[in-house]
Amino acid sequence: MSGFVTVPEPVQVPGLTHLHTGKVRDLYATASGDLVMVASDRISAFDWVLPTEIPGKGRLLTQLSLWWFERLGDLVPNHVVSDTPPEGAPADWAGRTLVCERLDMVPVECVARGYLAGSGLAEYSVDRTVCGVPLPEGLTDGSELPEPIFTPAVKAAVGDPPEPIFTPAVKAAVGDHDENVSFDVVAAEHGERLATELREITLRVYGRGRDVARERGVILADTKFEFGRDSSGALVLADEVFTPDSSRYWPADEWSPGHAQPSFDKQVLRDWLTSGDSGWDRASETPPPELPDDVVERTLSRYKEIHERLTGTKPVL
Repeated sequence: MSGFVTVPEPVQVPGLTHLHTGKVRDLYATASGDLVMVASDRISAFDWVLPTEIPGKGRLLTQLSLWWFERLGDLVPNHVVSDTPPEGAPADWAGRTLVCERLDMVPVECVARGYLAGSGLAEYSVDRTVCGVPLPEGLTDGSELPEPIFTPAVKAAVGDPPEPIFTPAVKAAVGDHDENVSFDVVAAEHGERLATELREITLRVYGRGRDVARERGVILADTKFEFGRDSSGALVLADEVFTPDSSRYWPADEWSPGHAQPSFDKQVLRDWLTSGDSGWDRASETPPPELPDDVVERTLSRYKEIHERLTGTKPVL
């Protein structure tokens, strides 16, 4: 079992239709057909949305996505129409709302990896491949790959499939997780032409992000993108981009393969949840406990630090 500890009640806004409550974002539709994505301060770990929020996280993620969207515009269009909340929206939506073009979403998580970590490391340990891509012997936790690889994922089937509008741009509220697949699986399901296009654009955008981060003393180890087709059929970058929720960032001056790397993400709270201090059994069906104040503060501090390192500015929270 996984999902929300308590599913939040959606905010009702005149002129907007609530469509979905995701792990982090709430999705609405305008009368004109655009989508409104509101980034909350919720945070998830181990397929659970935790009962404790990280204050300001929604605004930070939104600001960082907008910063990156601007720097990727020459490579791929994005779905952002405006970052101004619709008329009548609550005051606290300011800074964490994106009005977006409605797209026909491609149901594939487009993952790029430049370093070995996470589920990629687990797969490599079994047969020296990741999503069907053969890799050389001798790599270890945190190793840089010979070249970046495309390692797609799809939503594992859990119960009835969601409405197409809800996936994959907004994560399902309960029981949703990704399943790594090979390029051939994507090609068989969606056609080799689309699979090739997704691979090429994923690696191209990752390459830009990797280079920008490297200039700022940061390693962008891996990331995931979501794409959709616009009315003309062009692939458009959707959801968020290069945030600590969708990307693995490491300080370059502390990089040392052979063990888990220090990271700018929610590893702080993952470590606490799996420690004896939390008293939580991850293998049970018991929801995770509230986070202590110091874990919340240290998690937010890591998010703030990666925002400042990349953009050169402090996030407005």
